[in-house]
Amino acid sequence: MAVQILYFAWVRQKAGTGAERLDLPEGVTDVAGLMAHLATRSPGHAAAFAQARQIRAAVNQEFRPPSHPVADGDEVAFFPPVTGG
Repeated sequence: MAVQILYFAWVRQKAGTGAERLDLPEGVTDVAGLMAHLATRSPGHAAAFAQARQIRAAVNQEFRPPSHPVADGDEVAFFPPVTGG
């Protein structure tokens, strides 16, 4: 299963990349599992996902909870919480 990953703001800075396409290992089936897998990819990824509760995820441009499934061809974006005024 391949997914497109996008990183924004400090998640991007820590991961050291803005985007990557990944073939996911068996067993990675939801956003939480994807985050756990990404944290193993490099020290920068580990730092980016060290406090996973602070990171928001969007699957195919819609906010989703960590339990949301990830499917082949999905675009998954990670970013810190957004505030506005």
